[in-house]
Amino acid sequence: MKFAVFALFAAALSFISAPPAYAQSALNEILDSGKLKFGTTGDWNPMSTRDPATNSYKGFDIDVATELAKDLGVEVEFVATDWKTLVNGVVAGKYHLSGSASISPARMKAAGFSASYISVEILPFTTKDKVGKFDGWDSLNQPGVKVATTLGTTFEKLAREWFPNADIQVVEAPARGYQEVLAGRADVFITSNIEGSTLSAKFPVVRVAGADARAPSPIAMLLPQGDQVWINYVNNWVKLKQLKGFFETTRAKWGL
Repeated sequence: MKFAVFALFAAALSFISAPPAYAQSALNEILDSGKLKFGTTGDWNPMSTRDPATNSYKGFDIDVATELAKDLGVEVEFVATDWKTLVNGVVAGKYHLSGSASISPARMKAAGFSASYISVEILPFTTKDKVGKFDGWDSLNQPGVKVATTLGTTFEKLAREWFPNADIQVVEAPARGYQEVLAGRADVFITSNIEGSTLSAKFPVVRVAGADARAPSPIAMLLPQGDQVWINYVNNWVKLKQLKGFFETTRAKWGL
């Protein structure tokens, strides 16, 4: 009887003192398999766009993923996803991390985020023929200045808040504020630095000089919430690449 009790006590003690068993980190899986799986939507120009003819991707996020894979010494595999299932794909292990996404409390409940390396910011734009008329935000908040915006958008709310003295011209979707400026019916529109870069590449619109970005919202890559080893690796990688100028160079490449 005493032997049985002693054996039971010894077994319990060994169980308590044994180190906890942790699930393998995504970092180990990537290094073992030689492949980094990167979830991307392919529909957010210039962050990530997909060519349906070749099923190839390009953009800011694609350059980031390619650089990360290179530094890991592995290949990158781009996994198609969409905004509705972006978080679920990380949680389910369909990819090791995702492309850029806005940091939000709702997403933070289910997934982890990398350190932020870029922000969505709001900037004013005008056409090249009117660029000399404006200098800074205050020059836009003047009587007679026509600011175009789309009904019901965040941009409409901000335009009314920032330009109470200007003439706010509201159009309804699918019409867009920038179209009014291009047509000459308005002078200025505001949009994000992300969309602004794509519009500047297509149309004769330019940023208003002297107007610093407003309302920054950080974006980052999504990672498995409980995988601190992998989160630490990516966060330190982001810091290292920031110090070496990689993100600054890549932003400039894509007009961000």
